[in-house]
Amino acid sequence: MSQLVTVIGSTTPPGRLRRAVLEALERLDHTTFTVIDLAEVTIGAADGRPTDALADDTSATVEAIAAAEAVLLATPVYRGSFTGSLKNLLDHVPVEALFAKPTAIVTMGATAHHYLGADRHLRDVLSFFGALVTPVSVYLTSADFSDGVPNAQAAYELDLLLANLLGLSARVSEAPPGPTPLAGRKPPSSPQPPSA
Repeated sequence: MSQLVTVIGSTTPPGRLRRAVLEALERLDHTTFTVIDLAEVTIGAADGRPTDALADDTSATVEAIAAAEAVLLATPVYRGSFTGSLKNLLDHVPVEALFAKPTAIVTMGATAHHYLGADRHLRDVLSFFGALVTPVSVYLTSADFSDGVPNAQAAYELDLLLANLLGLSARVSEAPPGPTPLAGRKPPSSPQPPSA
């Protein structure tokens, strides 16, 4: 049984991206999943305060991500990248919450022209954490839907992505996590002078 946390990274009302992701999650067997929709929670500005000092959903959201065995990040493409609301959430997340954690990406844009923008930028941010990101993500466009319903190809691609993510999660649980990402390294101890 895997515990998967999915973050829908848009603050706009639920739409096609959320529907496609939720339907894919509901097709999973033997997986417990939690969906965090940034349109339904309040995340404070990442201004340096600890998350437990914020009187909103920030602390619980970060704790859910930290407790997950795998994470799926889904975002529409805004201005050629992922949403500011998702970036703000990730700015609250400590390195250890995503370090060596299997993670997958779903992005959606109006056309195929921006398909690498959000993916590439999210991979940059996730490499800061040392997250284990699946090699291929899913990019959806308007053409992948008919009357708001994802077509068979879109559903198939999402199912493959989730299978890849959960397979990675099962394998990683048996392996050492690897080197600590630069952002998570502690400064080396200063050598002590020899005693006289």
